[in-house]
Formats: sequence, C-alpha cells, structure tokens
Amino acid sequence: MSTTYDAVVVGGGIVGLATARRLQSVQPDAKIALIEKETEVARHQSGRNSGVIHAGVYYAPGSHKARFCRAGVTATRAYCDQHGLSYETCGKLIVATDEGELPGLARLHRRALENGIEIAALTGEEAQKLEPRIRAAGALLSPTTGITDYAAIARHMAAAFTAAGGTLMVNATVTGGQETGAGLRIETSAGPIFAAKAVFCAGLMADRMARAFGAEVDFRVIPFRGEYYRIQNQPPDLVRHLIYPVPDPARPFLGVHLTRKMDGGFTVGPNAVLALAREGYGWGDISVTDLAGTLGYPGFWRLIAKNAGSAVEELTASAIKRLYLRKVRRYCPDIALDDLAPYRAGVRAQAVARDGRMIDDFLFVETRHTLHVCNAPSPAATSALPIAEHIVTRLMGA
Repeated sequence: MSTTYDAVVVGGGIVGLATARRLQSVQPDAKIALIEKETEVARHQSGRNSGVIHAGVYYAPGSHKARFCRAGVTATRAYCDQHGLSYETCGKLIVATDEGELPGLARLHRRALENGIEIAALTGEEAQKLEPRIRAAGALLSPTTGITDYAAIARHMAAAFTAAGGTLMVNATVTGGQETGAGLRIETSAGPIFAAKAVFCAGLMADRMARAFGAEVDFRVIPFRGEYYRIQNQPPDLVRHLIYPVPDPARPFLGVHLTRKMDGGFTVGPNAVLALAREGYGWGDISVTDLAGTLGYPGFWRLIAKNAGSAVEELTASAIKRLYLRKVRRYCPDIALDDLAPYRAGVRAQAVARDGRMIDDFLFVETRHTLHVCNAPSPAATSALPIAEHIVTRLMGA
C-alpha cells in the first residue's frame, strides 16, 4: 500500500533535516516525509565531522560556501540558544609554522576581509602568547569560529520534525523511482510512496540518486576517508583555540588540524585517503561496486594525476602513524606518538568532474519535481539552515 505526500526529503543528515523543518515552516499544513536508510539520523557525514562552526575564512567571495557559511554561523548559534543545545565560541588560530607560509597566510587574510569575516593578523610572538604550546611564525585569529555537536543538533531537528507532524521513515532505502506528470513515485525497501516534490540530500549517494530520477549530472562522488586521532596524555589546557595549518594551495584539502571537542579533550585530523567503499570508514570496508565505480571513472585518474604527490603523502601518513604525527608536530611539538589514540573516521562525499576537477562549491541540480543536493562539502553542517532556506525557495519556485 502506497502513501502520498506533498513533499519528501531523502537523507537524514543535518541538511536534509533542516530542509524538512524549513518545508514545515513555510507549508505548515503540508504532508511531509523524510526517508533515511539507516536506523537513526546523522549516521554519516553529519555525525562524523570535526564539529567546527566555521566562520568562512577560506571560501571564494560570492560563492555559495561564503554566503551560506556567513549566515550559518549566526543561524547555528541561534538554533542552539533557542533549544538549549551546547556550543562554544573558542576561536581559531591559523598558524604559519615558518616564514615560507607567511605569504599564504596573507592571502587568507585578504580573502577573509573580502568575505566580511572578523579576522586579526598576529605576529608569531602574539600567537604564542595566546597559545604557548604552539609553534608559529605568524597567525590569523578567527574569533567567531566555534565547536558544537552536529549529531545532537540533527537529532533535535528530527524530534522537532516528528512533533510537528512529519513522518520520519528510518531503515528505508530508496531503490529507484520515476517522475510522473503530477509528481514522482519513489520506490523504497519499505514500499512505494508518491510525492508532489522531493529533495534529495543523499550525501555519499547523491550522484546515484540524481541519475536514478533523471537528472543530468556529469560528475561522480568519490569517497575520501578522513582519519582522526584523539589526543591523550595531554593537559586539558593544551590549547584554548582550534589550531589549523595554512592550507597548501597545491593540495585539495585543508590539512590536519587540532580541534577541541564538546565532550572535553582534543582530536587531530582529518587526512584524506581514498575510501574503498562509499561508507568505508576503515581499510577493511570494501565495496567492489563502489571501488569499480571509482577506478572506472576517468575523472578520478585525472584528479590523481593532478595531485599525485599529495595522494602518496596522505596514503603513507595513513599507513605510518609517525608520519601522521609529523604533520601535527609542525605546529604543536608537545604531542608525542603515544598521545595519538584511535578515533572514529569520516568519509567525505567529494563530487569530481570528468576532467578531474574537484567541484569546490555547493551544487544543486533540479528536474521538474525534484531538487538534488549533489555536492555539500564543508561548511555544510555550519550552513545547514541557510542551505535549507535556499533549497525550499528553489523548490517552491519563488
């Protein structure tokens, strides 16, 4: 027996949940369902990230990332304040560990100012006065950067969604479907459902869902595992801020950073290595289908060719813990090998174009009755509420 809804959201991460709640706010009488294949929400990217409320320092001016992140900082804090959820505005230091990194630091400073981000340039002495255990030739202080627990925010959104009359379908996998004249039919492991409109926030499965419902996409999601360690044997005041390296413009990711956690203590990470399955959180997690899809995609090999040096370095640092530690000790020399304890990994869903270009910004693709969030990189969690507003505005045709 099938059920019909005014709108369906596929994907129970924080962006999908924020979208479902936004739909309820603009159409309070609508019948809305959210479909999640896991037994609970926030099992993947939303529950396996650094927990950082990003200020928006890094992003190209005028991009979705820059605009959504700037609005998302305020929106995330306001949501937490309204609902009694925890967060901390601890600030972030982006540190240049030698004089060779100072030009990159200066470029970041200019970009932050272009984005209207509160930022302060510090000398090495000023940075080390703030953080005595950090090595720095110079730094940027982002005072509005913070930390929170995005999985807790997602669970709160799920509870609010069902309390407002929404239908949360967990343990239900979307297996296919098609658009019709009046809407679309969605096949799920729990049976078929019909909807006038649907939003797909499918994360690691975004490209597959888009193609399944007739969207034209010329990219593939390549899964990159980000490995973290929890810091042990160190004092609780090891650092007061988040500590980030200056990103290397020749490398596709930001680099290993030292992050305070809401439950106390610190983590370092993530690195970026190819995952052998789209939900491959360890080297033993292998999907022949997923791996064949990656290795058979020309864009993957073009990406590797452009980033061969960093790919080898990330892979060896994953395999040899001492090499991972070397990345951390560049800016925090007090951390020793025995201080690195196991911590959960995450997998980043990175959209890669056929020419090997990593799609850097948010990507939305529409059909007559659907909207697909095809690329939602960091700062998606920070930006979930303004992203949801953007999605619903587009879906409603306003």
